[in-house]
Amino acid sequence: MPLELVTIPCRSDNYAFLVHDAASGQTALFDAPETAPIRAELDARGWTLSHIFLTHHHPDHVEGVADLRAGAEVIGATDDAARLPPLDHALREGDSFTFAGEEVRVFDVSGHTVGHIAFYMPGPGFAFTGDSLMALGCGRLFEGTPEQMHESLGKLAALPDDTLICSGHEYTKSNGKFALTVDPDNEALKARMDDIARLREAGEFTVPSTLALEKATNPFLRADDPSLRAQLGMQDAPEAQVFAETRRRKDAF
Repeated sequence: MPLELVTIPCRSDNYAFLVHDAASGQTALFDAPETAPIRAELDARGWTLSHIFLTHHHPDHVEGVADLRAGAEVIGATDDAARLPPLDHALREGDSFTFAGEEVRVFDVSGHTVGHIAFYMPGPGFAFTGDSLMALGCGRLFEGTPEQMHESLGKLAALPDDTLICSGHEYTKSNGKFALTVDPDNEALKARMDDIARLREAGEFTVPSTLALEKATNPFLRADDPSLRAQLGMQDAPEAQVFAETRRRKDAF
């Protein structure tokens, strides 16, 4: 049976994700923004947590760990271990392990923070990216450099196009409004904004999204696009510089 993926809204605009394997009963949580909605989802489905995977140390991604960890293994980044809740297993880029018989690969996606990791499950095609690659955006660079984040996003962009990008926030509508300022002629982006408006009006999530959709519409993955580069007046600039200017404009938006 395929793994079941459940998106859980938390706090004002966070997401957590559950992945459940009916055959083994194993259930993994990816990030723990708060306890109540996650516990409510588990109870409603009769699931018990076996694993908690953490992408980075920010409180809005780990505050539920203490209340949820009983009986579960907590897994996070070796390079961020001092700032994370106590870990049962610490991992770094290049490590891989199995959950419910499926391979899970670890990527260092530093930029938003240093030590931020992403988890990729090639079997079901899930990528849990936290605040690195986000729907129509990327995380603000609180600790890392533009060059780091550009490199991190490049790792994720190299995954298969049908990968589901399970990111940490419902920022898609505001991210899209910015994207239109630097990529105004992008027809795929305009169509996506129409879809986002429809989804949000219906109270539905815009996350997860597919990597193909992000590559077509997310300006932070489009530093090589001639139209976007022309809009920024950076036709001949290195891609990392185009990314840095796009991030600078987003910070001021």
